[in-house]
Amino acid sequence: MTSELFSPLLLRSGQVLKNRIAKAAMEENMAGDGQLPDERILTLYRRWAAGGAGLLITGNVMVHAEALTAPSGIVLDERSPLKPFAEWARAAKSGGAAVWMQINHPGRQVASDMPGVVWGPSGIGVSLGRHSGRFGRPTAMTPRQIDDTVTRFAVTAHRAERAGFDGVEIHAAHGYLLSQFLSPLVNKRTDRWGGPLRNRARMLFDVVHAVRGVVPPSFAVAVKLNSADFQRGGFDADDARQVIGMLEPLGVDLVELSGGSYESPAMTGRPADDSTRAREAYFLDLATDLVGTSTLPLMLTGGITRRVTAERVLHNGVALVGMGTALTLTPDLPERWRNHREADRLMEPVTWSDKALASAASMARVRHQMRRLARGRRTRFGTSPALALMSERRKQRRALRRYRAWLTATRRAKST
Repeated sequence: MTSELFSPLLLRSGQVLKNRIAKAAMEENMAGDGQLPDERILTLYRRWAAGGAGLLITGNVMVHAEALTAPSGIVLDERSPLKPFAEWARAAKSGGAAVWMQINHPGRQVASDMPGVVWGPSGIGVSLGRHSGRFGRPTAMTPRQIDDTVTRFAVTAHRAERAGFDGVEIHAAHGYLLSQFLSPLVNKRTDRWGGPLRNRARMLFDVVHAVRGVVPPSFAVAVKLNSADFQRGGFDADDARQVIGMLEPLGVDLVELSGGSYESPAMTGRPADDSTRAREAYFLDLATDLVGTSTLPLMLTGGITRRVTAERVLHNGVALVGMGTALTLTPDLPERWRNHREADRLMEPVTWSDKALASAASMARVRHQMRRLARGRRTRFGTSPALALMSERRKQRRALRRYRAWLTATRRAKST
């Protein structure tokens, strides 16, 4: 099997990625004052930049200051100063990689103690059994709110390009707003945004069109899409195939395939119905099926930790290999692979019976490692998931107080 891992990838925008390895988006939860990137983010991305990946995709940056996935989320809107983002772009590009900003709106996946808005296509809340109260009850978006949100995505993309980023990735996976519109389980609208798949995909297509209209042709525009939601009756592989086909004429460079949501956290290897097993390349079977009909290059993310697995992904026709946790644990893994070396260790999965809690602990443990890298420290492989989760919750409580104060000041400034 001939490895393509270190061959360049030419995208339709003309952008060339130096190899087929991407640092996939992971939510850093490290916003500094004003919900802006600070020196911790710069240090973290310099570590990844030196690791040899061809593409770095940031954690999700919020397009709406009143709708955050977490109180320590970074916001880039029309009021945000560009200098911190320009510094972020320079840090991420310091090793020769391209850098794309992932842009996102959480929709209904907003914690119940957060200020601001909780919106969705319909008034259907997140269902997590005894954990359902963690999320706010959404209100169905009005047509005006939908149009305003499409504009917000375009504003953030335009400002990312001005700050020096090479592209954006529009997040339409993992149960966030655009994914909610795609889901027949969540989207019960009877207007032009509901019903048939083309209607449910309308908001995503409008976002892509709006973004493409405000950035130059050389600026990459990608979409992150679920290969499936892993919920019975939800968005499935056939839906994904159709959406990819409809994205092609809109000027999209690449589609990243993942899967799951908070309700079915397949992206951590733990879908709610156990329809996939926790293993490497969680979504490879679905991606391989989609490659056969896709006219766009596909990127696959989810559980890839070894070079042999990455090579198998490319051999199956996927254009780009995405890794998140593996590059947090071993930031120089691409360079190691180039020299035929592997990671020294892997982190054991969290296998608690409460899958929602296990998913939260898994993400908390990864963010704990990111914070260590941001302080210039090494990975600690033996970190307890329970301790990481408790530490994460303490940090989020402090961040929530800061976010409340900042949002109050922002609202006051807008009203004067």
